[in-house]
Amino acid sequence: MTGPARSNEGTIVIDATNHVVGRLASYIAKLLQSRPDVSVVVINIDRAVIVGDRQMVVRWYMRKVSEWRTHYNPEKVGPKVPRRPDKIFKRIVRDMLEYKKQRGRSALKRLRVYLSRPQDLSGEVYRVPDALIRAKPLYKYITLEELWSLIDPRAWNKWKEAQKLLRQQTTEGQ
Repeated sequence: MTGPARSNEGTIVIDATNHVVGRLASYIAKLLQSRPDVSVVVINIDRAVIVGDRQMVVRWYMRKVSEWRTHYNPEKVGPKVPRRPDKIFKRIVRDMLEYKKQRGRSALKRLRVYLSRPQDLSGEVYRVPDALIRAKPLYKYITLEELWSLIDPRAWNKWKEAQKLLRQQTTEGQ
């Protein structure tokens, strides 16, 4: 790999735009396990993609979210399935690490995931070439933001309104 793997800095910033979620998560999990001196920051995770038919991905995730509510379990007590893109991605990386052991826990603590770029974040932004989506005709995929908007529309609308207010404040301040 170029870029992030060879960086000697303490923090590696990766832009997840147009990256396939599974490939990016696999790369980051390997990086965190092999380099205990490096922390990883992933930005724009809402623009990362899941490859597959849109309806199939949404149905699969909706079933995963709602499968615990049954006649015997009306309070929906059970595993909590994340709905926000940053939480979804962090769970995917967590499942690729040995998170029940000390090594995996410390690796997971060195991972930060953001929906957009934080104001105080500086440094070079890397991309992972092996994890980028390969553009092919009729290639089917869905972004994590689209998935979030279909799974939890109320929270997605609140986030969109907050993004709009933030943009208005930054344009007024300039």
